[in-house]
Amino acid sequence: MLKRLRNMLVSEGIGIDLGTRNTVVYAPGIGIVLSEPSMVAIDKESGSVMATGYEAYNMVGRTPGNIIAVRPMKDGVIADFSITEKMVDAFVHKVNVKPFLRRPRILIGIPWGITNVEKRAVADAALKAGAGESLLIEEPMAAAIGSGIDVRVPHGKLIVDIGGGTTEVAVISLAGIVVCKSIRVAGDEFDEAIIQHCRQHYNLLIGDRMAERIKIEIGSAFPFEEEKNMVVKGRDLVSGLPKTFTISSYEIRDALSEPITSIVSTIRSTLEETPPELSGDIMREGILMTGGGSLLYGICQCIENETKINVQRASDPLTCVADGTGNVLEDPSLMSQISSTISHIHSF
Repeated sequence: MLKRLRNMLVSEGIGIDLGTRNTVVYAPGIGIVLSEPSMVAIDKESGSVMATGYEAYNMVGRTPGNIIAVRPMKDGVIADFSITEKMVDAFVHKVNVKPFLRRPRILIGIPWGITNVEKRAVADAALKAGAGESLLIEEPMAAAIGSGIDVRVPHGKLIVDIGGGTTEVAVISLAGIVVCKSIRVAGDEFDEAIIQHCRQHYNLLIGDRMAERIKIEIGSAFPFEEEKNMVVKGRDLVSGLPKTFTISSYEIRDALSEPITSIVSTIRSTLEETPPELSGDIMREGILMTGGGSLLYGICQCIENETKINVQRASDPLTCVADGTGNVLEDPSLMSQISSTISHIHSF
């Protein structure tokens, strides 16, 4: 415990992957200190925070009328600034950084290509949560660093980061992003495709949590060796009564085909814009998958079949961006070399 406290004291700050679905926090010298859903339960009358993270997630669909459980992030950017600010503040308190660092430096991963207004909103949320300096790093770069890639060498690396709200495909070389494309098709769209399938084919309304369970248990981008079935619970749209039925993995794979096709098309278009020398590097070294969406069964094999390039998944795809932010904070020379992908915003 004493060692942990000493590490907190000498820490340069904290790194945050402020994701649409999950927020992951990294403390230099320690590692991942928090990984929880990006969810907040709010009392509508007072506006006070009732719960955050897992506690708020468990309230979804089960709250009385005066309490709402919401995700303040959408498509990788802030949808509700005031709630995001409260969520960031709560998470920073949870990791016990503020007692030791009065105004810590906070490095946050952001989607590539978001507007300056969206960047400012993320930075302001961190500043109002107590940061002395808010730094923003583009997620493809953070994911590459967190997965163990040396981004400073003159070799092309292709990163595909499938998060909750966005999928980003980037070619990285010499500490910079050479080509990058970002689409707002990712884990949320997988869930929405499953919800729509159940509505259209079974007249059944299911919630976000049930859709996520279906995706995890029987969702796939490539056929299973043996197809699976799952009992699904929801509400009958005709009678309004609770209903259960059995759905197959084949159906879910068909439902997911459209968002997966969009991701594959984005990878193809990124490769088409990649300089020939870097294309050769990618052919030799392959594609690296990061983000929670890369855990969908068979998605690596599906992309490999479509691109004819070897595809590998990072050892811990859920924490790559947070690990990358922490690695940058721990290595000032690395931060200096990748400065083109980092924005600095100070408190007033």
